[in-house]
Amino acid sequence: MSISSTLIEKINSLQLGDVNIMEVCGTHTMSIAKAGIKQMLPSNVHLLSGPGCPVCVTPDAVMDEILRLADMPDVIITTYGDMIRVPGSTRGDNLAAHKARGSKVEIVFSPVDAVDLAAANPDKQVVFLGAGFETTAPGTAATIAVAEARGVENFTILPMLKTVEPALRALIADPDFNVQGFLCPGHVGTIIGAKGFEFLADEYHIPGVIAGFEPEDILLSVYLLLKQIKEGRAAIENEYKRAVAVEGNTTAQAMMNKYLCLVDDLWRGMGAIPQSGLGIRPEYAKYDAIKRFDLKFTEGKVLPGCRCGDVICGKISPDKCPLFGKVCLPEDPVGPCMVSSEGACAAAYKYGDYDYE
Repeated sequence: MSISSTLIEKINSLQLGDVNIMEVCGTHTMSIAKAGIKQMLPSNVHLLSGPGCPVCVTPDAVMDEILRLADMPDVIITTYGDMIRVPGSTRGDNLAAHKARGSKVEIVFSPVDAVDLAAANPDKQVVFLGAGFETTAPGTAATIAVAEARGVENFTILPMLKTVEPALRALIADPDFNVQGFLCPGHVGTIIGAKGFEFLADEYHIPGVIAGFEPEDILLSVYLLLKQIKEGRAAIENEYKRAVAVEGNTTAQAMMNKYLCLVDDLWRGMGAIPQSGLGIRPEYAKYDAIKRFDLKFTEGKVLPGCRCGDVICGKISPDKCPLFGKVCLPEDPVGPCMVSSEGACAAAYKYGDYDYE
């Protein structure tokens, strides 16, 4: 008998009522869909996608300002690939469309590539879209050190980095919150450590398991969560011990703390969450695109009909959005959850994995 079959037997043996488990990480969402894990689980165990995809949680209002920036003379926007197709508040208005009309937009594989581009184009202003969570934050922060050491003055970062804890607190505070356990993101855990999730159990009595990304990792983590729920316990268990230490990566934390600081930030589906973003510290303001270009982000702009905000808050499954699979398709996406390689709608459409409501 395979490890997966054994774990499914153990899960079935617990005989619980309906249980909602949220996987916070977009990589988990895609792994779950690809492996068909929802179909393996008993019908009473529901896996919900959460706000762990950095592309998906970027609100329309922020994208609108990025698109305005892309059209400024002598500006080169650099970004990871997924972000180029994320729309603003108008369907089809994205960086790819602006690039086709002549705006300078380049896909990079590392923020250091953006520094190299700036060094090679001293007459241009090169802006890197620094999207991500704690996982990518140390590398983005380190790029400031690289630009400073090389004396590259025409490089800035548009900080779009977010932190997991405030988002989970905001979800829990929602009157409609109905999650009994969290699959905590292993990638984020490598940086902030297992201790970074202890608030879930200590303050809210909600169990969590820091999970790896192989199907067996996820099934074992689901079993550990359900076992806690069955026993009435709430603790943070670390299934991903091969990568996640209790204290996390203190070197990466030091890099983040040197160049970045907590700021209020906007999230798709959740609005403004205090102290949930990572901005550039004032002493490094010359590398901050928000300061250099006086960018303003305003709440309230939403792409008509798109329910990505509800999907990433676990309120609906992707197929419950009226646009899913009809108007919103991978080749012509309406919202970012269908754009991103870690998006719940992209995973659901690709693998037919969306019956968790």
